[in-house]
Amino acid sequence: MENKGFFERFNGHLSTITRHKMEVMKLCFRCGLYKQGLLHDLSKYSPVEFWSGVKYYQGFRSPIDAEKEAVGYSLGWLHHSGRNKHHWEYWIDKDYPNVQLIVRKMPFNYVLEAVCDKIAASKIYKKDKYTDASAYEFLKNGRDRIFMGEENARRHFILLEYLKDNGEKKALAYYKSLYKQWKKDHSFDI
Repeated sequence: MENKGFFERFNGHLSTITRHKMEVMKLCFRCGLYKQGLLHDLSKYSPVEFWSGVKYYQGFRSPIDAEKEAVGYSLGWLHHSGRNKHHWEYWIDKDYPNVQLIVRKMPFNYVLEAVCDKIAASKIYKKDKYTDASAYEFLKNGRDRIFMGEENARRHFILLEYLKDNGEKKALAYYKSLYKQWKKDHSFDI
C-alpha cells in the first residue's frame, strides 16, 4: 500500500466517495431513480465504513480491496453491502430447510441503481481511461469471483452491454424507459 499521510488519505477518501455519490446521483436521476439517487451510499459516511476507507485509501481503487488484502475481510464492506440494496450481496439468503446460501432476485430498480453505481465507479477510478465499455469489462473480468446468481448477472450484463454498444446518452434513456415500465408493472423484467 502506498504510504500516504493521514490527512492526504482522509481528504482523498472523502473526495472520492463524495464524487462517486454525486456521479451515481446524476446517473440515477437520468434514469428516474430520484429517491435512490439522493440516498445512494449514505452509509459510506458512517464511522465503520468511513474510517476503514481512510485507513486503506490508495486513490486508484476501492479501499475495500486493500483492506481485504491486508486482513482478509473488510468490516466496512460487510456493513455497506448489508445496508445497500443495490449490492447483490444484500440479496444473499439461506434457503431453509436445505440450509444453503442462495441469491434472491434483485428488484429491477436496485439492478438499475447497481448499474449506475458500476458506471460511476468506473468513471471515478479509471478517470481519463474510462469508456462506455469500462463497467461491462469490469463486471466481465470479475464474473468468476462473484456469487450474484445467474438471473441477477444476466440483467446486469444486458444493461451494461447496452451502454457499451450504444453510449451513455442512449443507454440512460433506455434505462429510464425500462424503469417506467417496471414501475407500472413490477412483474416486468428484462
